[in-house]
Amino acid sequence: MKTQFLFFASFICILMSSCGGERDQSEVARKEILAAEKEFAALCAAEGIEKAFTAYAAEEATILLGDSLLRGRDAIAAHYAKPKYRNVKLEWSPDFADAARSGDLGYTFGHYIYTATDSTGKSTVYKGVFHSVWKKLDGKWKFVWDN
Repeated sequence: MKTQFLFFASFICILMSSCGGERDQSEVARKEILAAEKEFAALCAAEGIEKAFTAYAAEEATILLGDSLLRGRDAIAAHYAKPKYRNVKLEWSPDFADAARSGDLGYTFGHYIYTATDSTGKSTVYKGVFHSVWKKLDGKWKFVWDN
């Protein structure tokens, strides 16, 4: 009887410790988000804004541009397909990332440099700060908000 009680008590303790709380996945997610942000920036440098933003946008992603919003991956792709973005260079790097305990949502922020070159070859450089919200969808990190 005592052996059965100890077995049952041990089983309950193991069950409670494994089901009692959500495992903190934030550090793993934070590292994955940083990697996704860096891969996103590298794709942008290699293949351009349209390709990168289309590849990393969630279906329902929203981008804040000035005082307007681009809503949805198709709208983002159409916007960045415009000829004026062909002679643009966008570089950025995350300065910080954090993630939810659940490991499926997080954010980054950092600095960017946007260089636009006109038809005469004159370049105009803009510098600023970005903020992105990332969500893990079907095992891949996609941004759902960017500005």
